[in-house]
Amino acid sequence: MKAVIQRVSSAEVTVRGEQVGSIRHGLLVLLGVLKGDDEADVRILCDKIPRLRIFEDEQGKMNRSLIEVKGELLVVSQFTLAADLKKGLRPGFDPAADPQTAEALYQKFAADLRHAGLEVQTGIFGAMMQVTLTNDGPVTFILDTRTG
Repeated sequence: MKAVIQRVSSAEVTVRGEQVGSIRHGLLVLLGVLKGDDEADVRILCDKIPRLRIFEDEQGKMNRSLIEVKGELLVVSQFTLAADLKKGLRPGFDPAADPQTAEALYQKFAADLRHAGLEVQTGIFGAMMQVTLTNDGPVTFILDTRTG
C-alpha cells in the first residue's frame, strides 16, 4: 500500500458538487492499494500514521502525533498511486489491486482507524472526487508498506 500523508489545517472531498467528507486540523491520507496488499499492510499503516510525530510542539519542532494533537483524518482512495511510470508517457495501472480488493482494504483501513478512536472522514471509493486542502507547512510524506 502507498499513502501520501499531508498535514492540513483543513481538507474536504466532494462528489458531483456535494461535500462527502471534511476535516479541520489533521491529516489528509491519499491511499493506493497495490496487487498483493492485504490486511497486514492495513495494520502497518493504521499503526504508524496516527503515531507519526509530524505536528509541532511548543518549540515548533515536529514532535507530536495526530493522537496527541487530537487531529482528524480524511482518507481518500487514489488508485493512481499504483501507477507504473517507467515506460513511455502514459501511466500503466497493472500494479493496482483489483477494485473489489482495493475497496475492501480501503474500507478496512478507515474502519480500523475509527475503531482506534480516531475521527475519520472518507471519500467515496471509485467516484470522481475533488479534494481541496490547505496544506499546513507544507508537510507531506509518502509511506509505502513495501519499502518502509
